[in-house]
Amino acid sequence: MKTTTSADGTTIAYEVTGSGPPLVLVDGALCYREQGPARALARELAGRFTVYAYDRRGRGDSGTGELTVEREVEDLEAVVKEAGGAVSLFGCSSGAVLALEAADRGVAADRLALYEAPFIVDGTHPPMPAGFVARVRSEVDAGRGGEAVKMFMRYVGAPGFFVALMRLFPVWRKLTAVAPTLLADLAMIEPHQKGEPLPAGRWSSVTMPVLVADGGKSPEYMRNAQRAIAAVLPDATHRTVPGQTHMVKAPVLAPVVAEFLTA
Repeated sequence: MKTTTSADGTTIAYEVTGSGPPLVLVDGALCYREQGPARALARELAGRFTVYAYDRRGRGDSGTGELTVEREVEDLEAVVKEAGGAVSLFGCSSGAVLALEAADRGVAADRLALYEAPFIVDGTHPPMPAGFVARVRSEVDAGRGGEAVKMFMRYVGAPGFFVALMRLFPVWRKLTAVAPTLLADLAMIEPHQKGEPLPAGRWSSVTMPVLVADGGKSPEYMRNAQRAIAAVLPDATHRTVPGQTHMVKAPVLAPVVAEFLTA
């Protein structure tokens, strides 16, 4: 494990595997190196890239500090600098949104690969309920991380029995420990979960080539959102990965990412 220091002094932990052009992986909600898809994807990509996997703030071995989009962009920028400057970024779920935001705000990236940014841009899925973010924040502020995680998981479609079962296993303690980080993820996705089209020019500074991918078995609203993202970016390619859902398998996704980033 290595560490770097973000602009506000927060320690950000990361690890490096493989060799080749630098690629930084950006995790989604509740995920970090010990818990999530990053390490599996890093193993698949290590033969062609020098892969940087990091713990977003408030997770794993990284410090916490202020949990906002601005600070998260600074954290990613610190990792990118460790990787040597202009890198490729891969972001999954809300990590895809963070990668987009970072590139739009000037973090040095020459290519982006995004998988299923969780937006709702039409009427094929109910929008985020009014007050949902405030209710999650209330649970977090009251120290009820488990309730915050439960609310989030039910919102994203996890069956009630599955959530109840998870609470019986050690992973639940890990999830509740990072519950406060949900606030940064929700701040990134909430503006684009209203069932409204994405505004033209929303990420106008993201002029580098971008891959926007979804899974062939993902719901209609998710696939529609990825097409919408690709449509508003200056240089984007949309691709569907057959047979995959939001929980995409690393051996299937890695060749798609590698093909695009090395084109």
